[in-house]
Amino acid sequence: MLACSYLLFKAYLFFRHPFYLCSMNDRTVAFHHFGCKVNFAEGSTLSRQFKEKGWSLIDFHEKADLYVINTCAVTGIAEKKCRAAIRQAHRLNPEAKIAVIGCLPELKPGIPVGMEGVDIVLGHTDKFRLPEAVDNLTNPVYPIPRGLKEKMTREPFIPSFSYGDRTRSFLKIQDGCDYHCAYCTIPLARGNSRSDTIANVVTNAEKIAANGVKEIVLTGVNIGDFGKQNGENLFNLIQRLEAMERIPRIRISSIEPDLLTDEIVELVATSKKLMPHFHIPLQSGSDKTLKAMHRKYSREYYEKRIHKIRSVLPLACIAADIIIGFPGESDNDFRDTLNFLITLPVSYLHVFSYSKRENTPASLSKEQIHDVVKKERSNRLHQLSEEKKHSFYMQNMGRYGHVLWESDNSEGTMSGFTENYIHVKTTYTPAWVNQIMVVKLDRITVDGFFLPGIEPLKEPIEK
Repeated sequence: MLACSYLLFKAYLFFRHPFYLCSMNDRTVAFHHFGCKVNFAEGSTLSRQFKEKGWSLIDFHEKADLYVINTCAVTGIAEKKCRAAIRQAHRLNPEAKIAVIGCLPELKPGIPVGMEGVDIVLGHTDKFRLPEAVDNLTNPVYPIPRGLKEKMTREPFIPSFSYGDRTRSFLKIQDGCDYHCAYCTIPLARGNSRSDTIANVVTNAEKIAANGVKEIVLTGVNIGDFGKQNGENLFNLIQRLEAMERIPRIRISSIEPDLLTDEIVELVATSKKLMPHFHIPLQSGSDKTLKAMHRKYSREYYEKRIHKIRSVLPLACIAADIIIGFPGESDNDFRDTLNFLITLPVSYLHVFSYSKRENTPASLSKEQIHDVVKKERSNRLHQLSEEKKHSFYMQNMGRYGHVLWESDNSEGTMSGFTENYIHVKTTYTPAWVNQIMVVKLDRITVDGFFLPGIEPLKEPIEK
């Protein structure tokens, strides 16, 4: 009789609160993060919240009770990948709950709402309500519609950081953007530029350090804008972080050229903790195209920034973002970009084909570039990037560097990065994981890795 009553009670709970049963045993959740390092930091924060509530984190390719797709919508390809992940989750477990969160729901909520199996759809800021939404789920949860003005003026800053996932931690210090480039939807998805305080960033850095992380990567949408609402700035922040004892390495992620000041460059040059690695968006080497993009600098200004870095950090790694096929980009404009990049002393390129995004000025242009032309231009710049990267690696041949070994174990190998972001690979040795070791950069493999000679330091490591 008691057994029968118990079964009836479980059946009642299943139909009224299906996740309650999982809490009696072990609820499993699988995350899939798309897009930028900011998205990864935010997703990692969410996954820790689920773990603290008793959920088990499993791989996205396994059968889970809940799938969370943390989306990106910066390009059409990113959207397609997000939709594919939703379909994959539904195939893996048709009975599972699926939550779609982040930028795609913010910009195009109709896409995930209309897909089979999706139960929860939350935009950029609302994504942090996800654990609560899951616990109280009786009906599908869809985003609260908000106008652009509300997004741009009322979005709060929500701190996030990763650890436990990698030997490096992505620490979000800033969000949103006030730049409104002609091709970009980030201000529409993430709102105005806003940031954490120096005091709170330092507190979070201490938490990260307490978990044994050896490198912190400062991330944001436009980190050079850090602190302007609080009367603070990025230079003062990295000064404070550089003074911390328990974090041996700090890396700055992508920063706009007009916000990369001489004092930041010079601090990196003299610091033992700030890594000589810069990621500086260029987007085009044509002044005409830069103006059409609504960028805030000229080609000449960008070149001066690069030469400033090289003057004090000759071996720094410098990456440049490039967008090809922007509306109205003529063959001459592309040649301007190509010729400029050939002579520019950068280490490698991130090449993106322009992707038409709704509600942006560039999407209204009648001078859209054909995909065939974009592909040709992209191939040429990818080739140039490989040439530049090989040249940069050859500059470092025979030198010594500190490598932070990561926890991958792919085909019996492990890899890590030097201070100046040279990728080094060696035989997997468990004791080396999350250790910083001095290596000599001996030879380059066909797939573009350095193979190290591991030996005592014989000469000063140059930046």
